[in-house]
Amino acid sequence: MVHVGCGSGQLSELIGIGAVISELSEEFPDLTVSKVRFLESQGLLSPIRTPSGYRRYSAADRERLAYILRTQRDHFLPLKVISEHLEAMDRGLQPPLITDPTPRPPEVVTPAGSERGVDASVRLSEDELLRESGLTESELADAMGQGLLAVGKDGRYGLAELQAATAVAGLAAYGMSARHLRTIRLAADRHIGFVDQILGARAGSEDRPQGEVAGSIFLLTRQLEGAMLAAHIRDGYPASR
Repeated sequence: MVHVGCGSGQLSELIGIGAVISELSEEFPDLTVSKVRFLESQGLLSPIRTPSGYRRYSAADRERLAYILRTQRDHFLPLKVISEHLEAMDRGLQPPLITDPTPRPPEVVTPAGSERGVDASVRLSEDELLRESGLTESELADAMGQGLLAVGKDGRYGLAELQAATAVAGLAAYGMSARHLRTIRLAADRHIGFVDQILGARAGSEDRPQGEVAGSIFLLTRQLEGAMLAAHIRDGYPASR
């Protein structure tokens, strides 16, 4: 069964099936109780059950229902395909473009744009990672062999691994194989060790979560490193011939 990411919702958001139909009736005037029940029987919706057995729908449940109905109405997709899209969305992927009905990961945002770094909720299959990064299977195997990225315990990859794979694919265009990039991995290990050392020295002195502090330190050290590299490129390489 496909489950929505937030079936539990806040109690104040939960409403009954009649209220759901009323809420969506303007866009979907033909929506009926039997239609909603059918979608539930197909595993596309999983409303909360109260102790007395009544179904209650969260805001996320209603958004999910609207997505199903809209996709059926506007694009005539079968429920099996819609179910696959919902399963991918539950893993943090963006709703697919219907002109290209393959689920896509959200745009990659580097940690430089956020102290929290990449979104930990996104999980990609190997095929999705290869498609989005441009790596081949053998190139991915080489990159993993050199410790540039690793598959998660769930057999999937996150956005951090997508960032790494995309960078490996881009550097391959300049003739650099995963073996050549091991130097970068070693430098990253030293960087990680440096940050771990700082965190260890500050243990107990911070009122923020350790992950947030680590994100702040990584952000600043990456900013410093990037500035030094930019200065080297500016001063060491002519902008034009």
